[in-house]
Amino acid sequence: MRWTTKQLTTMALLTAIALAIHVAEAQIPPLIAIPGVKLGLANIITVYAAFSIGGGAAAMILIARILLGSMFGGGVMSMMYSLAGGVLCLLITLVLRKILTVKQIWVAGVMGAVAHNIGQILVAVVVTGTPSIVSYLPILLISGVITGTFTGFAAQAVVNRMGHKP
Repeated sequence: MRWTTKQLTTMALLTAIALAIHVAEAQIPPLIAIPGVKLGLANIITVYAAFSIGGGAAAMILIARILLGSMFGGGVMSMMYSLAGGVLCLLITLVLRKILTVKQIWVAGVMGAVAHNIGQILVAVVVTGTPSIVSYLPILLISGVITGTFTGFAAQAVVNRMGHKP
């Protein structure tokens, strides 16, 4: 796929914003004492990109953010969890993009967060060889719905403010 200079610049800026959010969020102490629960604020940028500039660009932004974020403070395991969750999140978002209206973008935030948690649990099962880790999924799904609602509404606000190009 060929992108224009304007599109590449937009993608670079969104990647930088998502990476800055990711790094800043890593510095915030956990809001609750449940491992794996975090706000996922960088997903605001992923949802915005998917709805405003397209799936290919959103995928590039997501992959760049995950790779760079892992280099800045994650590591290989962090990258595996982030990639699995992020890719599932983006796939769900792209499917929902075809059926949601601009007033329903927040739903993509919720469903994306749920998909992200499922992806992380799947990686944990594969890495540890412990299928019983799936029992932790309901806790992550509840937190995903809560945080996904917040990030979804934030992404919807950004799309409405910055513009939406279906």
